[in-house]
Amino acid sequence: MRVAVIGSGPAGLYAAEALVKQADGNVRVDVLDRLPTPYGLVRYGVAPDHPSIKSIARYLQKVLEHPAVRFFGGVELGRDVTREELLDCYDAVVYATGAMVDRRMGIPGEDLPGSIAATDFVNWYCGHPDAADHVFDLSAEEVAVIGVGNVAVDVARILARTPEELRHTDVPEHVLEALGRSRVRRVHMIGRRGPAQAKFTTKELRELGALPGSEIHVLPGDMELDPASAALAESDRHVRGNIKVLREWTGPPAGDRPRRIDVRFWRAPAEILGSTRVEGLRLEVTRLGEDGRLVRTGESETLPVGLVLRSVGYQSVPLAGVPFDERAHVVPNAGGRVLGPDGAPVPREYVAGWIKRGPTGVVGTNKSDAAETVRHLLEDHAAGTWPEPDRKIEELFEARCLPVVTYADWLNLDAAEIALARSLDRGERVKLARWEAMRRACHPS
Repeated sequence: MRVAVIGSGPAGLYAAEALVKQADGNVRVDVLDRLPTPYGLVRYGVAPDHPSIKSIARYLQKVLEHPAVRFFGGVELGRDVTREELLDCYDAVVYATGAMVDRRMGIPGEDLPGSIAATDFVNWYCGHPDAADHVFDLSAEEVAVIGVGNVAVDVARILARTPEELRHTDVPEHVLEALGRSRVRRVHMIGRRGPAQAKFTTKELRELGALPGSEIHVLPGDMELDPASAALAESDRHVRGNIKVLREWTGPPAGDRPRRIDVRFWRAPAEILGSTRVEGLRLEVTRLGEDGRLVRTGESETLPVGLVLRSVGYQSVPLAGVPFDERAHVVPNAGGRVLGPDGAPVPREYVAGWIKRGPTGVVGTNKSDAAETVRHLLEDHAAGTWPEPDRKIEELFEARCLPVVTYADWLNLDAAEIALARSLDRGERVKLARWEAMRRACHPS
């Protein structure tokens, strides 16, 4: 059996691993990705100062090194290959493309220069190819990060770091240079709901408090829990841990460090102010109503920020020719089986990861999620008669002269980048040399 997995992040590679294990050797898995590099958000979505999480790539590397698994980078569904062509080349296809864009807030001023999706900022400091030419103006002394999840914490932490603190990581040199010129001295992290509803983990929160050059402050009034929040804290150890840490930061700021991070709850962004670029952010005070829904109180305050980074959630985008739920922003599915407009399973098409369930869970959640999808795929294969694939994907690549990056190519590219980073000066020459290394590594002739 030949199976294509679209996407080489954790969801896609866990699906490939599950196929190899559950099919008892009777499978060949090709992992396709639009980027020339594997590992998805583990490589480009985890903050560079989190090497312990990035180490998951070492586990995923073993999946790509399995003899039944192949990697084809630089191949984009809808641009280089169609859904119909994939189904001609494989017995089944698993879509695991994740959630690639930020949700919008839908408030006035959101499109002003200086109002930015956190995804773009994360891509920039993680060295994502899509963000190679991005430039961020860090000249404002005050910045707002909208959201109280782990991504928002990462963004706030990077803004508060110095280049010296990040130099031992794999942050690109041009990012270090920009952070060295940064005038940001105060970061406001804003949550619409209270501390009991925040999505960050206690571990991430403690790391924020460990920054050597920043003090953290939380308003004591924000930590007053309504009955529903108090009950949640009583029953949920994770919430209880967060609240304990946050209460440690409610004392008066000492004012003896160069930077400050204010964590604010019960504030909903209402309007981004400015004429030609961001000049402020108006917030409305909120509370939980008796029915548990968010209520705006009519009170407001304005922050004098010059940069707004929204981190209010990711969402998936439609895949060419594949059914898509525009409201839930996922591929409609039942346990990973793709469902058509009539609600019936679409033969031989499956989903895993965020495009299956939405942007929830942690990296490890994708393992059980992928195992469920693969279990149903193999059940369907055993129960039905699937047509034999008409052609091989390599023939399609050759016919279109696609510059496909194999796993061996990627290893050559990675080694070349490391060597160049050690031998060249900083700045533009490193970026240009990186692409030249890619060309040589992938096409030695």
